Amino acid sequence: MSKKLLTLLKFLISAVILWFVIHAAYTTIDGLSDNRKNADIAVILGSKVNEDGTLSTRLQKRLESGLELYKNRRIKKILVSGGLGKEGFYEGDKMKEFLVSKDIPDSLIVVDNLGNNTRATVENTLKLRSQLKFNSIIVISQYFHVTRTKKLFKDKGFENVSSVSPRYFEWRDLYSILREFPAYYTQ
Repeated sequence: MSKKLLTLLKFLISAVILWFVIHAAYTTIDGLSDNRKNADIAVILGSKVNEDGTLSTRLQKRLESGLELYKNRRIKKILVSGGLGKEGFYEGDKMKEFLVSKDIPDSLIVVDNLGNNTRATVENTLKLRSQLKFNSIIVISQYFHVTRTKKLFKDKGFENVSSVSPRYFEWRDLYSILREFPAYYTQ
């Protein structure tokens, strides 16, 4: 390999690494920020339900963030979105069950059991816009996930979207930050 080609290769690798570091920093800062806005509806993205039907800690923390928003009167309704997990439970149903057990009125919770991925959640939410009459959204997911989710809403023409994330961290977040980098640009 020629010296010129090797120099170019080093430059390209360095540029991609720098791009990733800047993107990861932005995503983390954005995901951990709460601009304290109110919204018509919170959209809580699903996550794993355990084999025994209990919620994973990650999912429970997301729901607790939604509860806090409701108790602080920052939202009027909650949409829970997830799919059928390999454990055999619909995430949306289990999420609603948890919220109702915490005294959120059943009538204020909308379930989307077809939100198998982020894009599906965004599309399903926007299909319900005229029925639910919302003009603003607060997305609730892990900090590394909310920037991409907000981008997908904005790509569909819905601009009034902010986010909240639980203060819950796991080692798998490192993998998730890596995964979110290409997902942000390809989804």
